[in-house]
Amino acid sequence: MFDTVRKHTKLLMGVLFLLIIPSFVLFGIDGYSRMSDASTTVASVNGKSITQTEWDNAHRAEVDRLRANNPQIDLNLLDSPQIKYASLDQLVRERVLAAAAADEHLSVSDARLVSYLQSDPNMASLRRADGTLNMDEYRRALSAQGLTPEAFEASVRQDMARRQVLGGVANSSFSTQAEADVAMNAFLERREIRLTKFATADYAAKLNPTEAELEAFYKDNLGRYQAPESAKIEYLVLGLEPVKKAIEVSEQDLRKYYEQNSATLGQPEERRAAHILIMAPKDAPAAEREKAKSTAQGLLDALRKVPDTFAEVARKSSQDDVSAASGGDLGFFRSDRGTDPAIAKAAFSLAKAGDVSGLVESDFGYHIVRLTEIKASGVPPFEQARAKLEDQYRVQEAQKRFGELAEEFRNGVYEQSDSLKPTADKLKLSIQTADNVTRTPASGAIGALANAKFLGALFSPDALEKKRNTEAMEVGANELASGRVVSHAPAHARPFAEVKAEVRAAYVAQKGAEQALKAGQERLKAWEAKPESATPDLTQVVTVSRDQPEGQPPSLVEAALRADPAKLPKLVGVNLGAEGFVVARVDKVVPRASESKEVAAQNLQRYEQLWALSETVSYYETLKAKYKAKILVPVPASTPQVAATPAATAASQ
Repeated sequence: MFDTVRKHTKLLMGVLFLLIIPSFVLFGIDGYSRMSDASTTVASVNGKSITQTEWDNAHRAEVDRLRANNPQIDLNLLDSPQIKYASLDQLVRERVLAAAAADEHLSVSDARLVSYLQSDPNMASLRRADGTLNMDEYRRALSAQGLTPEAFEASVRQDMARRQVLGGVANSSFSTQAEADVAMNAFLERREIRLTKFATADYAAKLNPTEAELEAFYKDNLGRYQAPESAKIEYLVLGLEPVKKAIEVSEQDLRKYYEQNSATLGQPEERRAAHILIMAPKDAPAAEREKAKSTAQGLLDALRKVPDTFAEVARKSSQDDVSAASGGDLGFFRSDRGTDPAIAKAAFSLAKAGDVSGLVESDFGYHIVRLTEIKASGVPPFEQARAKLEDQYRVQEAQKRFGELAEEFRNGVYEQSDSLKPTADKLKLSIQTADNVTRTPASGAIGALANAKFLGALFSPDALEKKRNTEAMEVGANELASGRVVSHAPAHARPFAEVKAEVRAAYVAQKGAEQALKAGQERLKAWEAKPESATPDLTQVVTVSRDQPEGQPPSLVEAALRADPAKLPKLVGVNLGAEGFVVARVDKVVPRASESKEVAAQNLQRYEQLWALSETVSYYETLKAKYKAKILVPVPASTPQVAATPAATAASQ
C-alpha cells in the first residue's frame, strides 16, 4: 500500500487539490477555523462528546437566566473564564445525571408533572384566583420564550428525572444524635482568648508622606493607575420594535387577518374535574390491585347515592396527597394535556358538570372522576380580539419587513463603510453616540454596548485604523448593530496630579500595614520569650467559636481553635493583611453551651443536611467516574462567584 502511495504521489496530490481548493474558495480559511472551533470537543460523558458550540449555547442560556434574575449584574463577570467554566461544569452534570436517569429507567408521570407545575412558585403569576393554571397565559408566556407547552413540559420532565437520581441519596441519608454531637463539637466548642490588635489605620494615621515619596510610589506602581484603551463611537441599531410601531394597520387588513386566523384565536375546550385515587401501581401484585379496585368500587357505590359528598370523600379517602386536601380538585385541563390521559378521557366523556365516572384504571391505581366545570371552546368576536389581533399582525408584518430591512442594513454599512449616515437616512434610524467605550462591556451597559462581540469589532484594525464601519452583527433577538470609531485613546498611565489622592491613600495603607505587621511580630516574639509580660497589654477578653465568632476575623478564630488544648495558654499571631496584625493568647477550652431540646434538634438537622450534602457529592463523583465524565479544558485560576457548582446544586436538590 505504501509503495503505491510513493509511486503515485503526484496523482494523489492532484486529487487532494481538487478536493481541498474548492472548499477554501467557498468557505475560506476563516470558515475552516470557525467550523473546527465549533466542533471542538470540550468535554465528554458516557462516550459522547460535548462540543464548543453546545458549551457556548449553554453558557448563553445561563447568562440570559442570570441577567433576567438580576439585571444589574456585572456583565464582565458573566463573561469571565470562571463563569464560562461553571456553565460547562453544569452541562457535564446534566449529561451525567441524564445518563444515570436513563439507566435507572426513571420517568415522571403526568400526575407528578401537573402537581409540580401547580406548586411551582414561578407559575404563581399564571394562576387564576381559584388556584388553577390559566392555560392561555401559560401558552403565551412560553411562546414569548420561543417554547411550546410540549417542549417545556418535556424539559421539566427531564429535569425532574435528573433530580430523582440524586434525590434518592440525599433523602435517604440518616444520622444519629451521637454522631451529630461528635461532629458538631468541632463547630460549637469555644475558646477563651485575650487579644490586642495592631491596626493598620492606627499606623497609617501617623504617616505624612512627602511629595517625593508619593511620586516614587506612583512610578513603582504605574500598573495601578492605567486608564484603559477607549474610544468615542457612533453606532446604529436596527430593532424589531421600531419596525413594529411603523407598520400601518388598516381596518380592512385587520378584518382579513381575523378571518384567516380565527382558528388560532379560538380557545380549545377545557374541563375541570376532581378525582379520588386508590393507589395500586401497575407492577403491584394482582391481589393488591384487586383489593384497591374493590375499595374504589365501594367508594363509587356510596357516591352514586350521594354525589354531592364527593369533595368530602376525596379529602378523607383519596391517596393523592396533592389534590386530596382540595377535595380532589385537579383544575382545568384540555383533552390532550394537563392531567393523566386516563383521567382526561374520563372527564371528557362525561355529559355535564356533576356527573361521576365509573372506575378509571391508570398506571397509578383506580380513580373516580367527577366533572365540575366545562369551559366551552369558541372564537371571540372581532372587537373583543381586536387588540390581540393588531399586536399579532404588527409582529408578523414587522418580522417580514425586518428581514428586508436587515439586508439593506447589512449592505448599507458594508458598501458605504466610511459613514453610517447614508444607512441611517435610508432606513430612518438615529445615529447614537457613546464616549469612553472600552473593549469589555461597562457595568450597567445595555443593548449593543453590552455585547462583547460588538465591542470587540469596534477595536479591530479596520475600525481603529481605517475608521470603517463594523459589519452588521446580531446584538439581541431581532436586533442588529453597526458602529464606527470617531476617536481612539490608547491605554495610558493617568497623570500623577490626577491620581495623587489615590496614590496617597494606597501609600499610607501599604506602609501602615507593613508597620502594623512589623510591630505585631516583634511584640509576639517578646511575649513568647516572657509570657507573663503579655497580660497587661492583652486587654480584650472574648470567648469565640466557629458558630459564634463574636465579630473576630475568621483567621483569628481558626488559629485559636487549632491551638493544642494540651498546651494552653498559647500565644498566636495572625496576619490580617490590609487590616494589620493581631496577637491573641488562647487561655482555655470552653465546652459548647448547653442546649435546649429545640436547639439540639436544630443542630441534628444541620448535621444531617451537611452529611446528606457530603453523601450526595460523593455519589455524584461516583457517577462521573462511572460515565467517564471528562472536561478537556483547563480549570480557570480562581473560583466562579455566580453560578452554582454541580455539587452545590446537587445538594440543594
